[in-house]
Amino acid sequence: MPELRASALVDAPVAVVAGALLDTSLITGSGVRVPGSLLCLGDELTGPFGVRLTVTRADLSGVSAAGGFLELHTDLVVTGAGTMVVDRVAWTSVRGVVGRFADMTVGRGTALRVLEKRSALLARRCAELRAARVVVGAAIVRDGRLLAQQRSFPESHAGQWELPGGRVEPGEKPEDALVRECVEELGVPVVVGARVGPDVPLKRDLVLRIFSAELAGGEPEALEHNAVRWLTADELPGLPWLPADRVLVPALQQLLT
Repeated sequence: MPELRASALVDAPVAVVAGALLDTSLITGSGVRVPGSLLCLGDELTGPFGVRLTVTRADLSGVSAAGGFLELHTDLVVTGAGTMVVDRVAWTSVRGVVGRFADMTVGRGTALRVLEKRSALLARRCAELRAARVVVGAAIVRDGRLLAQQRSFPESHAGQWELPGGRVEPGEKPEDALVRECVEELGVPVVVGARVGPDVPLKRDLVLRIFSAELAGGEPEALEHNAVRWLTADELPGLPWLPADRVLVPALQQLLT
């Protein structure tokens, strides 16, 4: 199976780079059709000549998609100077002289052009996300279960589920904002822990950043939502999450297990 590799160093933390890779605007310009604005595990991508790929990985380690004769992998490596982005494209070639000619003139050339274009877009998107405003979310865990809350508004998202949290106010630290939001939404204080998963792009200048958290007392109540619910790792994929929270399901499962 022929393979093409390319690498680039991006001056951004791995959580930012991993989040930028989830932004489907980086690939739609190459003629690829995607189901939404964010890449999620299990999504199907369709491209020219009937190419169909399924997303098999989308987390802090990178993104992978495979299907038929084509595999795409982007691996992220943390370095002292930033995040190394390693792209690998592999495809099944037709045997014989014609196949080798197609590999050299069509396959490799097309893959190289796509990777070069994506690399420039990725660096630009990472710079935007580093300067973006932040929405924080709390991955509150108790006895191996994760707390989620069901939206009651707006109408377009009513009934969907999300992690507790909200916007960081100007001059406010993300961790302080998360404590405030949990008191407002759940009526309970929390102790904020480490970051979880990538920074998920919400808009051009807005990202969702998740922190692990533990209850510091009290029992959570749905003060601003329809309901709250404690979930096991196996229950997470089947819940109708908001799109940005759905992206984080693999990271949340890993947190629970």
